[in-house]
Amino acid sequence: MPITIKMPALSPTMEEGTLAKWLVKVGDRVSSGDIMAEIETDKATMEFEAVDEGVVVSIDVSEGSEGVKVGTVIATIAGDDESAAAPAANAQEIAPAPVVEVPPAAPVAAPVAAPVVSVPVASAPVPVAAMPANERVIASPLAKRIALDKGIDLAGVTGSGPHGRIVKADLDGALGSPVAAPISAPAASFAPAPLAAAIPSPAPLATDIPHEAVKLSTMRKTIARRLTEAKATVPHYYLTVDIRLDALLKLRTELNAALGAQGIKLSVNDLMIKALGKALMLAPDANVSFAGDQLIRYSRADISVAVSIAGGLITPIVTGADVKSISTIQKEMTDLAARAKQGKLQPHEYQGGTASLSNLGMFGIKQFDAVINPPQGMIMAIGAGDKRPYVIDDALGIATVMTATGSFDHRAIDGAEGAQLMQAFKSLIEAPLALVA
Repeated sequence: MPITIKMPALSPTMEEGTLAKWLVKVGDRVSSGDIMAEIETDKATMEFEAVDEGVVVSIDVSEGSEGVKVGTVIATIAGDDESAAAPAANAQEIAPAPVVEVPPAAPVAAPVAAPVVSVPVASAPVPVAAMPANERVIASPLAKRIALDKGIDLAGVTGSGPHGRIVKADLDGALGSPVAAPISAPAASFAPAPLAAAIPSPAPLATDIPHEAVKLSTMRKTIARRLTEAKATVPHYYLTVDIRLDALLKLRTELNAALGAQGIKLSVNDLMIKALGKALMLAPDANVSFAGDQLIRYSRADISVAVSIAGGLITPIVTGADVKSISTIQKEMTDLAARAKQGKLQPHEYQGGTASLSNLGMFGIKQFDAVINPPQGMIMAIGAGDKRPYVIDDALGIATVMTATGSFDHRAIDGAEGAQLMQAFKSLIEAPLALVA
C-alpha cells in the first residue's frame, strides 16, 4: 500500500514549519537515509531524510509553503511491493501553491515551568522490538550514535518518530533518570501544569505613519511567543555584581601567548563560559530547573550561549563547561557559532542546557537584565568591561570593571542561593587561576 510522508517534528518544540525546498521529484526512487527535502523549523533549516524505500508518486505540499502543521501529509511513496503507477491520480506533482498566510496566533495557555510545548509525532509509535527479525531497526543517525556510545540495544526501544523511527528522545529513558540523562533532553518531558489564564495576542496595528509591514519568520514568531510566555509565567528576580577584570585580562593575554602557536585565541566570553560552569558546581542549588512538582538538579553544567543570527537568536550549548579546558571551549564555540549563523546546528546542539550566558559587552552595553530560557533556572547577563574608579586595598584607584546580572527563577532558586552563585562567579573571575586549575 502507498506510504504517506508527513511533516515531521524535527525538534521537540516544533508545531509547524516551512517546506523550503524539495530535493526529489515524482518518479524518483528513494532509500532510507536519502535527503528528500529542506524544512525550516523555528530555529534552523534542516534536511529531512527518507525512512522508507520506494518511488515518489506524489508531492502534496509545494516548496515554499509556510505554516505546514506537523503530521500533514506532504508526499506519498509507492513501496517496492506495488506498482509506482498504481496511484494514477497522484502521478504528477501538484502545481506550485501560493504561500500560506499564517494568521496571528490564538491565545495559548502557557506552561508554568517551560514555554516549550509537546508536539504530536508524525505517526503512532511502533514498538521496534515487535518487528520481524528480518527487518532492520529504523533509527536516526544521532540515535544510532548515542546507542553505540551508551551500549543501548535499539531492538528493545520503542520509536516515536515517523513510521516508528527511533529518535534521540526515545533513548533518554534508557539512559537513566532526568539528572543522569543528557542535559539536552526535551524540556517538554517535565510536563508542567498549564497556566490558568491565557496570554492574549496583540491586536493588529493600524497606523497612518509611512511604514513597511514585514512578515514574521517562523523563528521570530517562536521567539515572540516563548519570551512572552517566559516573562508571564516565570517569576524573575535579578542580582547584580561589579567584577574587577584586570587579573582575568592578564591571564587571557598570557594564555593566548602560550597557545598562539596552536592557532588558539581565547576570548573573554570563553573565560566567562568556563567561570559560569565552575560557579554552578560551586553553587549547585542554582543549577536546577523547576518542573511542576519536581525540582531537577543537574550534576553537570551545560551552558547555553546566546548567539545573534540573521532574523533572530539561537543558544548553542557547551556541554560540561565545568570540566572542559578553556581552549576546548574556545574551539567548540567557534564551531558552534559559525554553524549557527549558517543554520546548520542540529537540535541537540541548541536544545537543553542547564543555564544560559548572554554577553552584550562587545556593544558597549554596561548592564542589562536577560530573560530566562525555560526550563533553565537562570541566565547570566554580561556587560562591558571599562575603566572605573574602584576601591583597591582600601584606596581609591582605577580598575577595569564589568557588571554582571543574574536573572533567576524564584520558584526554583531562592535569593540566598542566587547570591551564592553570583559570589562564586565573581570570585572565579577576580582570582582566575582557579579556571585553569
